[in-house]
Amino acid sequence: MEDIYAIIDINDLLKVDFTQVGQTSENTVRKSLDNSKFVLKWQTMPTFITDGTIVPLHVLTHEDCLELMNTSEWTNNIE
Repeated sequence: MEDIYAIIDINDLLKVDFTQVGQTSENTVRKSLDNSKFVLKWQTMPTFITDGTIVPLHVLTHEDCLELMNTSEWTNNIE
């Protein structure tokens, strides 16, 4: 089964039930450089998504997520 990735608004971070996703706590999620968004991954859709408690900004495949993580919004360019 393939992992599904979602970009979530940072204001929803405390609503996440970490027993349902691949990350273990709010300290282990990847955040955008401006701290406005974070990434979650799962294989089975979490109930907090299906019941509308959290509405993802974007749902991505692994490949799409990797591409997004390489943008200036998520990664500092090292020269």
